[in-house]
Amino acid sequence: MLIQLVRWFGLVCAALLAIHVILTIGSANPDNGITQFVTSVADPLALGFQDLFTPEDPQLAVLLNYGIAAIFWLFITSIATKILAAVR
Repeated sequence: MLIQLVRWFGLVCAALLAIHVILTIGSANPDNGITQFVTSVADPLALGFQDLFTPEDPQLAVLLNYGIAAIFWLFITSIATKILAAVR
């Protein structure tokens, strides 16, 4: 049960970061409630990756930085589930 919970948590974090990338690249209305919610949740989930790369294009910056954060969540939760499965 804990393994599934960890796996889902990582998947939800990565999905929220990916949705933030899609909304940003798609030029979603920043005043929309959904966009504001996703942005407010994605920022803390980025874990310091928000400004890892600083290209001139702000959309490319979001794609790179939040995309790497999403991959990071998937990678870390994959390792965590393998450790939990081995300890079980």
